[in-house]
Amino acid sequence: MDYMLDSLNLEAIKKWHRILPLAGLTSNPSIAKLEGGVPFFEQIRQVRHIIGDSVSIHVQVIARDCQGILEDAIRIVQECGSNTYIKVPVTTEGLVAIKKLKAEGFSVTATAIYTTFQGLLAIEAGADYLAPYFNRMENLDINPEKVIQDLSQVIAREKKSCKILAASFKNVSQVTRAIKAGAQSVTLSPDVFESSFAMPSIQKAVDDFTRDWQESYQTTKL
Repeated sequence: MDYMLDSLNLEAIKKWHRILPLAGLTSNPSIAKLEGGVPFFEQIRQVRHIIGDSVSIHVQVIARDCQGILEDAIRIVQECGSNTYIKVPVTTEGLVAIKKLKAEGFSVTATAIYTTFQGLLAIEAGADYLAPYFNRMENLDINPEKVIQDLSQVIAREKKSCKILAASFKNVSQVTRAIKAGAQSVTLSPDVFESSFAMPSIQKAVDDFTRDWQESYQTTKL
């Protein structure tokens, strides 16, 4: 299971990279916008300095046409270095670009997936990761768990090497549902990771153990 962080905030990345076994970091133009217009590739280089070379970075193209996507991909890899995945939306032009990028040796994350058929086409185009948008699908009355299940079954049946990287989460319940449905990877915002540890009962259990030990042995150390 791969856990990724959906953020370009340096302080959040430092915090969660220390805590979590992060497999990757994902971004898109909306996430970049949250950082207030800082120079994008300089921000990525700082991110790489924090997380190291073993953690993958997934960077989204801006262009909508195939040629523009290919040009974006070349620039992204030149600026971001190795272990970088090109995020390409699964549109008609995006599918053409995914095929070409894979033929040229790029690593690709197929993104903006809302339907099973989009995912199936991205699998056949050669994408390394498929990124279905869990919360956005629910908002459109699309069953994201069914989409993930269907794609997971096809990947297993056809013995494909791509992974499902579920994205767009608003709460931890959605994350666990995506994993149960068959997602091999998830990318979460810092807020969702934060909320997963916010349950008061967790801290109460820790406090109770410390108190009971201290009352028994008059020390907080072993």
